[in-house]
Amino acid sequence: MGTLSYPPKARPGDRVAVVSPSAGLPALFPHVYELGLRRLREEFGLEPVEYPTTRATGANPRERARDLTAAFADPGITAVLATVGGDDLITVTPHLDDEVLRANPKPYFGYSDNTNMLNHLYRLGLVAYHGGSVLVHLGRPGSPHPLTFASLRAALFTSDWYELTPARQWGDRPNPWTEPDTLADEPEMLPGEGWRWQGPQRVVQGPTWGGCLEILHWLMATDRVPTVAELAGSVLIVETSNELPGAKEVFRIVRNMGERGLLAAFGAIVVGRPKAWDFDKPLSVPERRAWGEAQRDAILRAVTAYHPDAVVVFDVDFGHTDPQLIIPYGGEMRVDAVGRRIAVRY
Repeated sequence: MGTLSYPPKARPGDRVAVVSPSAGLPALFPHVYELGLRRLREEFGLEPVEYPTTRATGANPRERARDLTAAFADPGITAVLATVGGDDLITVTPHLDDEVLRANPKPYFGYSDNTNMLNHLYRLGLVAYHGGSVLVHLGRPGSPHPLTFASLRAALFTSDWYELTPARQWGDRPNPWTEPDTLADEPEMLPGEGWRWQGPQRVVQGPTWGGCLEILHWLMATDRVPTVAELAGSVLIVETSNELPGAKEVFRIVRNMGERGLLAAFGAIVVGRPKAWDFDKPLSVPERRAWGEAQRDAILRAVTAYHPDAVVVFDVDFGHTDPQLIIPYGGEMRVDAVGRRIAVRY
């Protein structure tokens, strides 16, 4: 693939696009959304600009693609932030005007279903950013999480190397958006236990690729992933969603990546802390710990079969848990298994 291009950075005072390419949840949860917008203004000094589908439910893929393209085309917009994830952005990316995106590179922030957009920009040669959700993270109940906001601030405004930090406390049980009063309450947090390292003691540095594991399976099914040659020397970043895929499904997806030859392309594999609680699956804390162990074992079993020499790091705080560290997508990551440190270049 070669070296991808980092888009120019935003500065405090700039106008930034706020879009809903996956799901128009701001229409359903305006109290959460407005909190996210307020923090975008007050904490980051940025002025959000909305589009016709930002607060619309049921917008079709062409309409959402139109808004995404317009956000990149506008010379007064310096970054693009997704409000939340969803489940059908894979139907939106074919309608984007790629010439406009290439000619007007801008930092794009999103995760979960936004893996579709991150991968699309990657294939256009542009670095994007895995993480950042106006509803989930900017609209976090109680107070902003300092690790999330420090990482997002660095990713938005700086271009330097940034050391990632293991969270001392983490959570995967959000407050219900259907109850506005809970916005004042801090979410449940659990003690952090640091990152878990497997594999050889060496330093791996390279561009990242990956995202939400279930979305990567969709992208493989539609043949929209880079080739093994294009990914050679990269760092794989993967995390699982709030749909809580079981260990068997996780194993099969990673195994299928191995069968495709993708796993062998990566010198290191960085795995996000698995989310193990959802409203329709309210697991106890011991059950959540067991869920995480089963998922780690499943990934390690597949990696051992297809790429036993890879450096593997588990429980890094990015993806669907709280806090959420921002990871450059297609940008540089350094995974130091000797010093047990991870740094990214924003």
